[in-house]
Amino acid sequence: MTENLTPQAEAELVARLSSVREDIAAAALATGRDPNEVRLVAVSKLHSAQAIRALARAGQRDFGESYVQEALAKREEPALASGELDIAWHFIGRLQTNKAKFVAGAFDLVHGVDSRKLAHALHKRAEAMDVRQRVLLQVNLAGEARKAGVVPDHARQLATEVMDMPHLRLEGLMLMPPFFDDPERARPYFAELRELRDRLAAELGTPLPELSMGMTGDFREAVAEGATLVRVGTRIFGERPGRKRD
Repeated sequence: MTENLTPQAEAELVARLSSVREDIAAAALATGRDPNEVRLVAVSKLHSAQAIRALARAGQRDFGESYVQEALAKREEPALASGELDIAWHFIGRLQTNKAKFVAGAFDLVHGVDSRKLAHALHKRAEAMDVRQRVLLQVNLAGEARKAGVVPDHARQLATEVMDMPHLRLEGLMLMPPFFDDPERARPYFAELRELRDRLAAELGTPLPELSMGMTGDFREAVAEGATLVRVGTRIFGERPGRKRD
């Protein structure tokens, strides 16, 4: 994670960031939305602290990490450890219960709460730290066995349990739809998540403002269906060997 960026590499990185921001704004405007309603989470997993610093200096605030040890170690590197940068860290990966103690209080938002057990582990640690951890429920709309997420029929029960934990703050829902070559095929899943969020907010009588959905290949379609957080990595940082889409 200690690679140095050449001035040219940094300029190209910032240019790609600007391009993604422009596409997000265009997708929002095309559906009558205010572009300010959508925040870009730059997925920085497996990328250097120097790259994150360059983007933060260009005005990018939200960064997403998927691996606990990598994220915490990266933030201690000189490029990021000074505290001078205004960064909001998002944990967007699949979180094991035994690692919840490292995440609570260390991330602005945890995107992937999908079980009562994980929620309790996060709450226990947040209580010990006397903080209120912001979380999203991850929903598995397609029923894919290899992906995390609560099934829609259990989402209300889990949401109710999370809301009963005073050191967690439920902010909304998160989705990873099936992968499609045609991003329009993901659009019904984005619409379904928005509809589920709206039902839960009405039934529970609480605002659930956040919808974390849309990645490099389909963020425009997600914005069109109401995404407030889009998670884009490859389009900004470029490919890494062995990486999957993000």
